[in-house]
Amino acid sequence: MKIKKEKIGGVTLDYSYFDNKNKYSDGEEVENFILDVFKEERDIFEVLSSDNRWPVLYHLSPMRKNIVLPMSFNKENIILEIGSGMGAITGTLSEKVSKIDCVELSKIRSLVNAYRNKQCKNITIYVGNFNKIQLKKKYDVIVLIGVLEYAQMYIGGNNPFKDFLLISNNLLKTGGKLYIAIENRLGVKYFAGSPEDHWGKAYFGIEGYNADEIGAKTFSKSELENLLKASGFSNLYFFYPVPDYKLPKYIYSDEYLPKLSDEIPANVIYDIDNYRAFNEQNVFNTLKNTEDFKVLSNSFLVEAVKI
Repeated sequence: MKIKKEKIGGVTLDYSYFDNKNKYSDGEEVENFILDVFKEERDIFEVLSSDNRWPVLYHLSPMRKNIVLPMSFNKENIILEIGSGMGAITGTLSEKVSKIDCVELSKIRSLVNAYRNKQCKNITIYVGNFNKIQLKKKYDVIVLIGVLEYAQMYIGGNNPFKDFLLISNNLLKTGGKLYIAIENRLGVKYFAGSPEDHWGKAYFGIEGYNADEIGAKTFSKSELENLLKASGFSNLYFFYPVPDYKLPKYIYSDEYLPKLSDEIPANVIYDIDNYRAFNEQNVFNTLKNTEDFKVLSNSFLVEAVKI
């Protein structure tokens, strides 16, 4: 008999739409390891100091939570987090609002999220493909952290990125906010030779990707602006996490660009060997307090409002 719901601490897991396929994974061994870390309530900093695997750093680092800092919420808000993964920011979001619904493809990642945030009482995780899950309510805020770029793989259709945003728009209340964190297709690190984050190929994104291949794709600033406007969003406001949105040390914005005295951390690639054509830090030093910094930032966090 299929279990439709499970409770771990105060977190509810809803399996009504789960097809028993974990379609997105960093590897079964490392994901089960991370699950055991939270089941056994191990000290995160001890784990990070003894295990140098990139998935462990990415999923466990407290720096992940920094991406939430510029977001605007109130305690009455209801949030939808699409692609909540292992809950790196779910707990932080739950502290700021009355209710948070999560959507996540992977059962293992959803279990990590639940064990990680089991002290929270306002989290429901829907396990399954966002395209199949039937959500009835309207939300004040929707959060997509490293998610939009995968729309082609999970939404389908001739225009999956726009369709994904249209579905998100329909789930928002009028005036509701959408937050998207995503790599910049034209980020300085890619011109320097860093492999495209999802494909592992140098210059793959800045050359426009391969139209015949289905997979993750990111956008330039103007491309992202046009896509959001065509999907019913306005009042776009950009933030610029550095070195990127994954492990942001600093976050600049349209109103506050880096000053000449500010340190801009060089991009670090943890999991792929790469060639450096030039010193990225030197390039960013020449972009401080210029409009060009906005165009060439390694990644974006964008706030968009439903019309």
